[in-house]
Amino acid sequence: MDIRIGNLKNKEIVALLQAHHEDMLNHSPPESVHALDLSALEDSSITFWSLWCDQGLAGIGALKELDNEHGEIKSMRTSRHHLRKGIADDLLSHIVKESKARGYKKLSLETGTALAFLPAQKLYKKFGFQECMPFGDYKKDPFSLFMKKNIV
Repeated sequence: MDIRIGNLKNKEIVALLQAHHEDMLNHSPPESVHALDLSALEDSSITFWSLWCDQGLAGIGALKELDNEHGEIKSMRTSRHHLRKGIADDLLSHIVKESKARGYKKLSLETGTALAFLPAQKLYKKFGFQECMPFGDYKKDPFSLFMKKNIV
């Protein structure tokens, strides 16, 4: 297992991000899809990671700095070839560890409410995330579930 930073131009990463966005659109209306595209992931407030197993892309995840004490998890996705192998756990562990190293006191995220998002919801709950009100620029939306975790 190898976790790499950046490399958003890699064709495997581009394909997984496109598949992620298309899947989000299959389960939520466009105005309720908050997945970031390539250009948004290149913003200086965002750190993007990819996880590789045996030279194959296994998953992706990103961390957006909302302020010097608050981070947001973005674009978590496991490749369909690596589902149920612990990839999401490894990426989320890495992001939480990095958040602590940066001195964040809180991590937040937005995920969907459709049945397809149930595995993601279970993962976040397993890591101690709890449902919360919308944060940042988000608005209350029946297609969005907001979660937070204090990491002090």
